[in-house]
Amino acid sequence: MKASGLTHKLQCLRGQFPHYLQLMRVDRPIGTYLVLWPTLWALMLAAEGMPDWHLLVIFCLGTYLMRAAGCVINDYADRHIDAHVRRTNSRPFATGAVSEKEALSLFAVLCLLALVLVLFTNPLTIGLSFVAVALAATYPFMKRYTHLPQIALGAAFAWSIPMAFAAQREALPSTLWLLYIAVLLWTVAYDTFYAMVDREDDLKIGVKSTAILFGDDDRMITGFLQVSVIVILLMVGAQFEMSFIYYAGLMAASALFIYQQRLIRYRDRDQCFMAFLNNHYVGAVIFAGIALHYLFAALEGAA
Repeated sequence: MKASGLTHKLQCLRGQFPHYLQLMRVDRPIGTYLVLWPTLWALMLAAEGMPDWHLLVIFCLGTYLMRAAGCVINDYADRHIDAHVRRTNSRPFATGAVSEKEALSLFAVLCLLALVLVLFTNPLTIGLSFVAVALAATYPFMKRYTHLPQIALGAAFAWSIPMAFAAQREALPSTLWLLYIAVLLWTVAYDTFYAMVDREDDLKIGVKSTAILFGDDDRMITGFLQVSVIVILLMVGAQFEMSFIYYAGLMAASALFIYQQRLIRYRDRDQCFMAFLNNHYVGAVIFAGIALHYLFAALEGAA
């Protein structure tokens, strides 16, 4: 009887597995990229070149796990909302494919796996990891109480910055907080684009966002945020004594920001979503600038 019961549970788990993957957004990796790029920026800057290999592996896997956990708890928080929003009405909770218990269990498993990874770092990073879990768990509920949930998301996404410095240097230099603020503001800008896609639905069901708060000033404010990101990253470059290659990356990022503003100029849903997705390339070109700076510095040093 016990064997047959276990077999039945395994069969149920196998049947639910595709829904769990959908809950984790495995088929939509953009969120993972948007967390991973700043994490890689921080690791490179903290190491002044090539970070420790084991830290690269830990943070890449940890980014994936925590983004997946964030998606699971987000859908749990929105389980009574998603069915009423055009973009989310096919998610597992909206269709009744998963239960609350399954989602919470999956969230716990993903967080525990991420914790196991962090245990291979140092006490400072381990301590910071509990803040990361708290930020990931509380963000999805903010949209019920404030029009600024995007700031909570930015705080959660940017928390990989102090964790990366803690892991690589076993310290938290004051310079990292400039990078943290830049990533937080960047997140608010691109997640506002994302919220602009759902603005009409959110107004009907009472969900709050910066897109609703900014109203007709959304383009101006997101543009200001993007300019602020570039200005702060220029300050980061000065603090870390970066070369012209890094600044070329910022020029490319600036061009992408201008392109995004053109995409959202008519506030078309699909164009706003394209502007959101385009931020993957912003993260990539800034990373390229940092990585190439250190690569050429290493080549010059070896010559």
